Amino acid sequence: MAMTLRLPEDLDAKLTERARREGRSKQELAIEAIRDAQDRAELKVDDVLAELVDSDAEILDYLK
Repeated sequence: MAMTLRLPEDLDAKLTERARREGRSKQELAIEAIRDAQDRAELKVDDVLAELVDSDAEILDYLK
């Protein structure tokens, strides 16, 4: 799916330089960054849920 991404000039310059240095496209780097951010967000949710299950185990057992 196509998408246009407008970046501030400073961020575009950094992305352009990194892409040049790594021999990759800006698109590849943007996709990787989005996937990494999504993975981190999912981990945070999983961590919170695990913590709630641990801290509320007694209540959850009662509700079963």
